[in-house]
Amino acid sequence: MRPLDRLVWVGAFPHEDNEDVRSIVSVALEAGFDEIVLAKQDESLRALGRFSPIFLKDNIFLFDDAEIGRLATIRSAKDEISVRGLKGVTNHVVVRTEDWKIIPLENLIAHFQGSETRLLVEVRDAAEAKLVFEAMEVGVHGILLVPSSPNEIRAVRGLLEAVREDVSLVRAAVTSIRPIGLGDRVCVDTCSLLRDGEGMLVGNSSSGLFLVHAETAETGYVAARPFRVNAGAVHAYIYLPGGKTQYLSELRAGDEVLAVDSQGRARAVIVGRVKVERRPLLLLEAEADGRRHTTIVQNAETIRFVTPEGGSLAVGQVKPGDEVLLRLEEGGRHFGMRIRETIAER
Repeated sequence: MRPLDRLVWVGAFPHEDNEDVRSIVSVALEAGFDEIVLAKQDESLRALGRFSPIFLKDNIFLFDDAEIGRLATIRSAKDEISVRGLKGVTNHVVVRTEDWKIIPLENLIAHFQGSETRLLVEVRDAAEAKLVFEAMEVGVHGILLVPSSPNEIRAVRGLLEAVREDVSLVRAAVTSIRPIGLGDRVCVDTCSLLRDGEGMLVGNSSSGLFLVHAETAETGYVAARPFRVNAGAVHAYIYLPGGKTQYLSELRAGDEVLAVDSQGRARAVIVGRVKVERRPLLLLEAEADGRRHTTIVQNAETIRFVTPEGGSLAVGQVKPGDEVLLRLEEGGRHFGMRIRETIAER
């Protein structure tokens, strides 16, 4: 599980006055956290922005008056048994502890792994959040952040954004590139500014995804569009956070995709717009590890591939023998999920 998949609930509980709650809700929204746990209904908080209010009542988490989780307090190792018993009973189990040294966290992570019940831990700051995210390398599904100060909310956001996925890439030698006529291609416009050397992984088959460069370079006729990747034809696969794939034609505003650089460092970015237009297309073939891989892209000067050195290579300059970067995979895909199955895609 990648860190950006971690669920973060922010607890906005009153201390001396209601201003504490307002401050926490405001900072949480600014940091991009919109699942906020409250002790009671307060319509005045709606003026701060749109969020999903979760209410904690008698150790039960409620959303739209329906139970979505339980709070379980651990004071000693024997309490682990009762927490284990909540597996399959509710959607979320939030573990609260008074002593970090006694929490049997690793046992609980192993117990809940693969379950439909998600395991969260109550934390006070970013340091505790980092600890539970990294436990047993897998970590917990998420946290209930009851911040010791509003600054800890920002620190947790920074923690999530600082940790990236690593994607394994290989060199591939181009064997041919040729026009194939008109077709529908997809531009993926993101809510982030992409950097030189970054792009998205796209291909005709999930077994070989090409790193297509973002439009960060200005050409003689077109201004730079550093938020955009002209990714390929509508049928192509694109690589997503968490190791999933999706057809380019299925992307919508608000979805997450991966921006990847030549070193395989990846970060999740949000799709702001998807543009599908009929354009002339090129078929690129390349070979890696004795296998042939293909992708289809628009025939235009703005389309480039990321090179092993971190630069970019325009499609108009590509020739046999040039090297591009691929992500290789064994097996196939079923609804975007990796499966062990013999599938031939040509």
